Amino acid sequence: MNYLRYVKIIGTMHVSPKSRDEVFRTILAERPHAVAVELDRTRFIGMQQKIEMTLSDSLRLGRKGMINYVLARVEEKLGETFGMAPGEEMKAAIEAARAIGVPLYLIDEDIGLILAKISRAPAREKFLMGLESLGVFLPIKAADIGDPFEEYRWMMLEFRRRYPYLYRVLVEERNEVMARNLMMIVDSLLAGGVKRPKVVAVVGLGHKPGIERILNRGKS
Repeated sequence: MNYLRYVKIIGTMHVSPKSRDEVFRTILAERPHAVAVELDRTRFIGMQQKIEMTLSDSLRLGRKGMINYVLARVEEKLGETFGMAPGEEMKAAIEAARAIGVPLYLIDEDIGLILAKISRAPAREKFLMGLESLGVFLPIKAADIGDPFEEYRWMMLEFRRRYPYLYRVLVEERNEVMARNLMMIVDSLLAGGVKRPKVVAVVGLGHKPGIERILNRGKS
């Protein structure tokens, strides 16, 4: 079964103001039976409670904590560049789901599993990431770029080239998890008597093509 006909995927830049507006408007216009977001339970609770990991917290958690801290600071830097705090587009999806009274699903892989896999990254990739986190990561100014979405796609390609293992863990394997969860949502709606389910899924722009390919392929 081609699941893509039941799922509309919004690919967002996690740090673009336009993404938040597009997410909210699209969900209200589509009036789906369900909304899905690129979050797991831990990150959802952290976002709702505005929990932020400090450097001292990350040091107490050891290597995994430091990796999480570095990734959070990178996204924060991008947020400064594009004028929006990370996670705003996910908050918009949550607000829109509540506004139209439909279920919200958390479809991403568990952050604990992701961090465990990141900790097993090849030494070369860890070393490169460490160097980049100590320097000026992605020194892009908003005035220097044309289309921010094209720039984001270019950054994803560069990330794949430099960090093949981390790309597989952070993008490809999560695509599989999120696609399977979306299939389960559609199956549940069909089993519940909804003849033509409509699900809106909000994910990072880098995940959109991969998830769409999997949904189009259907279950193996």
